[in-house]
Amino acid sequence: MNNYFENIPAIKYEGAESTNPLAFKHYNPKEEIGGKTMEEHLRFAACYWHNFCWDGADVFGAGTFNRPWLAAGNPMERAKQKADVAFSFFEKLGAPFYCFHDIDVAPEGESVNEYIRNLSEMTDVLARKQDETGMKLLWGTANVFSHPRYMSGAATNPNPEIFTRAATQVYHAMNATKTLGGENYVLWGGREGYETLLNTDLKRERQQFGRFMNMVVEHKHKIGFKGLLLIEPKPQEPTKHQYDYDTATVHGFLKEFGLEKEFAVNIEANHATLSGHSFHHEIATAFALDIFGSIDANRGDPQLGWDTDQFPNSVEEMTLICYEILKNGGYTSGGFNFDTKLRRQSLDAEDLFLGHIGGMDTCALGLKKAYKMLSNDILSENVKSRYAEWDSALGRNILEGNMSLASLAEHAQTNGLEPKPVSGKQEGLENYVNRIIYK
Repeated sequence: MNNYFENIPAIKYEGAESTNPLAFKHYNPKEEIGGKTMEEHLRFAACYWHNFCWDGADVFGAGTFNRPWLAAGNPMERAKQKADVAFSFFEKLGAPFYCFHDIDVAPEGESVNEYIRNLSEMTDVLARKQDETGMKLLWGTANVFSHPRYMSGAATNPNPEIFTRAATQVYHAMNATKTLGGENYVLWGGREGYETLLNTDLKRERQQFGRFMNMVVEHKHKIGFKGLLLIEPKPQEPTKHQYDYDTATVHGFLKEFGLEKEFAVNIEANHATLSGHSFHHEIATAFALDIFGSIDANRGDPQLGWDTDQFPNSVEEMTLICYEILKNGGYTSGGFNFDTKLRRQSLDAEDLFLGHIGGMDTCALGLKKAYKMLSNDILSENVKSRYAEWDSALGRNILEGNMSLASLAEHAQTNGLEPKPVSGKQEGLENYVNRIIYK
């Protein structure tokens, strides 16, 4: 399997004028921007699941990719072959991080004990691969949504034995993540929702979910894991209603169960748009609520109402995302993970590289444009000016609780207040952003 990508060279930066499809045009990992290299700013990761676990199947058709490591055979031997080809890809691509679910890297097996043995053995394999290649783990997670036992949820399941089985996976996946030096641990509630209220106790399921997350926090501190715990918001799909619908919903849940200081969010672009928000909105909301953690960089198809996980290709969108991140101090332990998959028609080995090269260049170009915006931050200056009156005596007294409705009514009457509206200048600001992007 080490030979699967033998005809693909290591991907290098060649500059914007290069016509080599297997080269970066904008992502130069060592280029400094504002005192940090691009590699340090962007912290790219490639995912294990779409790239090496998916065979190209969808609900209407069989797999199209013919990945040799997914063929029938001894499950553990296939898992080790998969690791060989995955790390060959990671190393040639040059992204410094990768991400995985537990059963991406290790066969689930026929019993809980077999699952534990398999994951332990594959954790050792991954540790050796990391040492050999210099790759690092951005985050790990447990897949507690694919197996039929989780059809009615994991933490929110009506059966406490299924809750327990899910907790077992998270326990071992967190331990593996710590062993591998993972910088974060992600929880995606893929089945934490409901199909119909006719058979659902909403209050009970939320309580179960809250208790599960508290146990995750307890275990984090018990094992001394120093990384961030991240919840990934996701609306609708795969269940009719997901409890972790968007960033604001997740924050409300965290506040309800006293977890707001323990978790941040891992925001996926395609999930943001499926929740009826923009990607930019979800990033800005996470910073406003002080729960920004990491990003799954992808996009959806605007004509399709489901999660298509395509590679990002909008410099316009990525400029505003990078602007928010830079403005707020940049990543701590998070990064841009490409939770992306090829189209079923993209069959060649080089297609995996082409998708990631395009996504990395898009983010890099967005970063460069965002830094230009930040160096002469007209947007922030405009926002500060727009809200300046809240720094007046009246504004401060309102926010500090020194005014009541009655005293405000008296103030308006005494001073004959007839305030005039002021332009928000939206079109002018949009023009300014476009001038930066297309200059």
